Amino acid sequence: MAYENWGPLAGLVGTWESQYTGLDVAFHNDKGKIAETPFREKTTFKPFGPVDNGEQSLYGLDYRTAAWKLDEDTPFHTEVGYWMWDANTSEVMRCFLIPRASALIAGATVEPDATTFKLEATLGSNTYGILSNRYLDAIAKTTRFDVTITIGEDYFSYDETTVVEHQRHPTIIMHTDRNTLNRVSWEA
Repeated sequence: MAYENWGPLAGLVGTWESQYTGLDVAFHNDKGKIAETPFREKTTFKPFGPVDNGEQSLYGLDYRTAAWKLDEDTPFHTEVGYWMWDANTSEVMRCFLIPRASALIAGATVEPDATTFKLEATLGSNTYGILSNRYLDAIAKTTRFDVTITIGEDYFSYDETTVVEHQRHPTIIMHTDRNTLNRVSWEA
């Protein structure tokens, strides 16, 4: 099946995995400091569309991702959401939820044939914004998010930064995650 209606997202269709090439750098509550966690990851992108909003027509990828520390069976991080492409405005949007009761929409203007692009979100934005539950808003407020994606023939990589104002750490935390995943199947 051809995915030309998905613009720069077409190359993400399928199932992707990595084996401990991921690196999470974040505040660890149990250690009371910033620490590194190597991880393995599995992500699936399943195409759908069009989704019509009046004159707007979107093509999307339903995605799910999970990351595991070393040889643990239970993921330490999961996400569910959508990547969307609006060909009329050349916008890529990533909408996702994490099970800490946080939601985010990041986006940017991207060329239809781009293989590298950066999406951003900021706290308080009505379009590309961040929402958290009351506890996280008070204790570990996320104020900014960005992710750079690079899509190759049978791999994709990401490098993302989540800016967190954490009450238990004296400075603003730059929580980073990066990984390179390889396609294991064209099926999601």
